[in-house]
Amino acid sequence: MSQIETLKKDILQKFGDTKMSLTTSRVGDHVLEISKETAPAVLRYLKEYAGFNFLMDVCAVDYPNREKRFDVVYHLYNMSEGTRLRVKAQVGDGETIETATKIWKGADWFEREAYDMFGVVFKGHANLRRILTHHQFVGHPLRKDYEADRQQHCTNVIPIHFNNTPEQAGDQLDSRFVPINIGPSHPAMHGTLRVMAELDGETVVRANCEIGYLHRCFEKMAETHPYNQVIPYTDRLNYCSAPMNNVGYCKAVERLLDVNIPPRAQAMRVVLCELSRIIDHIIAVGTGGVDLGALSAFFHLFTYREKVYNLFEKLCGARLTVSMTRVGGMAQDAPDGWFDDVLDFCKEMSDGIDEISKLMIDNKIFMKRTQGVCPISPENAIAWGYTGPLLRATGVGLDLRKSNPYYGYDGFNFNIPVGTNGDVYDRYLVRVEEMRQSISIIRQQCKNIPDGDFTIRDKNIVLPEKKDVYGNIEGLMNHFMLVIKGLRPAPGEVYDATEAANGELGFYLISDGSGNPYRLKVRPPCFAIYQSFPEVVKGAFLADAIATVASMNVIAGELDR
Repeated sequence: MSQIETLKKDILQKFGDTKMSLTTSRVGDHVLEISKETAPAVLRYLKEYAGFNFLMDVCAVDYPNREKRFDVVYHLYNMSEGTRLRVKAQVGDGETIETATKIWKGADWFEREAYDMFGVVFKGHANLRRILTHHQFVGHPLRKDYEADRQQHCTNVIPIHFNNTPEQAGDQLDSRFVPINIGPSHPAMHGTLRVMAELDGETVVRANCEIGYLHRCFEKMAETHPYNQVIPYTDRLNYCSAPMNNVGYCKAVERLLDVNIPPRAQAMRVVLCELSRIIDHIIAVGTGGVDLGALSAFFHLFTYREKVYNLFEKLCGARLTVSMTRVGGMAQDAPDGWFDDVLDFCKEMSDGIDEISKLMIDNKIFMKRTQGVCPISPENAIAWGYTGPLLRATGVGLDLRKSNPYYGYDGFNFNIPVGTNGDVYDRYLVRVEEMRQSISIIRQQCKNIPDGDFTIRDKNIVLPEKKDVYGNIEGLMNHFMLVIKGLRPAPGEVYDATEAANGELGFYLISDGSGNPYRLKVRPPCFAIYQSFPEVVKGAFLADAIATVASMNVIAGELDR
């Protein structure tokens, strides 16, 4: 009996919910549908007895013509088995569902987002307030009856406030301590983050995060655009490693379409993703140095980042936001000699990583400022939903390229670096070693690039080449119909994830058979990580809090979307 069949039998026997069903979708996703009344007990059982220790995402979906208007959707992950489970509970408009924060701390911001975007009320949540829209906002923008072009402007700013826990309700400041605003107009906050703190001398007594300064309505725009036109918007998620967002989104759509891209396209995506991982880690390490006063290293590191931009430009003409993938493969093939150029870069970058280590990791001042600073345990990291380098820095070696390999990653020889202390220093150690591993992967792939096409040739998915559009009527009609009608995946849903530079980048995609996604939910890696910031920095020095937010590599484009 398979694991999912055993789970189905155990759950049905234990809870006896007549509304409960456990099915496997046409794309292979396991979906458990339950009633909202049994949700807390079922979720706790899945965590403690079925091994689904990771809560990767909580979101909502609006079905306005249904009696129970909303689906509340939990995406769970079993690290030991490498399996996923999607749990869905229907909630009516005006009804409540019990919070999952008593089971996973990481449900906090995800539930706040579902409340903000849809108005779903999570009973028992300690701080159920808006998170992405401002405090003057009226309505819930991801409901289907909210017009996409209806803007609401904010005219004032909320004073310093906390209210992270029930004990802090009322947002009262303590006269014994000094309140302070850090950002958004502060270099360490990159103009997009606001941290509020109370200080006892230089020690952080409590802190609170305010986000939403770069909220671009990505998920709402996805509902109003054809599938391929969503690709440029994904560039602006983690804009420090844009191709990884392109790949993650297209991979989800392709899985919903049940198509496999050609081996050459897979190889190109691997090379692009690993180059992107390197330059993303350059940003993390470089800006981390800037926030600690090491400006020279930042400028030096950007030399290598620019070299990767040159490779991107040679491939597609763009540098920062590239839109290089298409559903079905790549936008175009690599030019002659491009993979040789990539190998030449790898030679330079190998020396560059050694220089990075000397400038930063082996620097005594950097070590003093980061070693032992704001550590987090593996248990807490999992509870908050950490993935990527921050999780691996705690000693947990989870990497989707190994646990759930895609695009031939299981055929590459590479290691997963892990730390031991989970502190700021280990986070940078992991990133620097991951850059070495990425170079190894790129070299292996570039020396073995498959022949063949760079995209599938399905006229219902991929536009014909220009020579066919201009040269024959069939190509012209094919182009016309695909542009007018767009991709039309069969009704269904999928959750698909890739190992991005910051951790698990997931896309929950629902199709109703039309030319636009019915719902596209992004699981951004740093959203789960950054919500832990107030707990992580409590009791640390203010300067250590600055070092910590840099080590988390919070990218506001994917944080706010």
